[in-house]
Amino acid sequence: MTDPYARELGDFLRARRGRLQPRDLGLEPGGRRKVTGLRREELAMLAGLSTDYYQRMEQGRKVRPSDDVLDALAGALGLDDEERRHLFTLAQAARRPDARVDRLPEVVPDGTRRLLRVLDTPAVVLGRHLDLLAWNPMAEALLGDPEELPPDRLNMLLLMFDDTRTGDRSCPDWERQALDYIGMMRAAVATDPTHPRATAIVGELSIRSAEFRRLWARHDVRESVSGTKTFRVPEVGDVALHWDTYPLPGSPGPVLLVFTGEPGSPDADRLDLLASLHASRSTGADAVRLSRAVGRYRQA
Repeated sequence: MTDPYARELGDFLRARRGRLQPRDLGLEPGGRRKVTGLRREELAMLAGLSTDYYQRMEQGRKVRPSDDVLDALAGALGLDDEERRHLFTLAQAARRPDARVDRLPEVVPDGTRRLLRVLDTPAVVLGRHLDLLAWNPMAEALLGDPEELPPDRLNMLLLMFDDTRTGDRSCPDWERQALDYIGMMRAAVATDPTHPRATAIVGELSIRSAEFRRLWARHDVRESVSGTKTFRVPEVGDVALHWDTYPLPGSPGPVLLVFTGEPGSPDADRLDLLASLHASRSTGADAVRLSRAVGRYRQA
């Protein structure tokens, strides 16, 4: 019998095994192969495990691999540091499937909201499943007004795969940017694979997007504490920005995601121009609202 935690571990191992080729590890390819990548018995041999034990791990059976076994698997699979940490996270969750999981509502601290207001660069607060919890005016200028969407659609991964808002994914490096968000979601799923919000987002995207299914099946993992992202903004053109994440209180808690332009670069200039345009529109809208309020007052 499988459980969701052990199944996540098994899926990750299977995806990583499929990534390897016999010649990469000095093994003879042999005759016709029915599988992509290494066979289970080949990987088990490299890791010093029995084929039956390793097969049960891939099948999501309730085995409890020790840290020594995980180290051997990480070495045999050629995992990098991020992937190795992810493997241990998955295994630790599988060892304690009945452990209490914190599913309290995610709250943005008042201090963080004050910080958002004074930042002069786009910044948002993301929940563990990439829900957009708070934002500042510059983020609204860059991303559009989040309040135009229903609350359950305010999610960076859902927006990434929404062709009506991403211009048919015409931004440079779209796939790399999508994998950053997918990697962050993978990290959340690793610790709580049955969370209703995670299953709803992944389930919806798996049904309606072949691209998401392909990328999600790769089981790529990203710590995604920083990166670059290109935005296609009609008013100013393409803007390439650096982004960094800063953890907020909680375990796991929301993160502050801040976008910045390289000082003195054309991208920074475009960001400044966008800020000016947004401020002008906001000032005009405030003036219209004030005029209407004065008109209503005089009619009263």
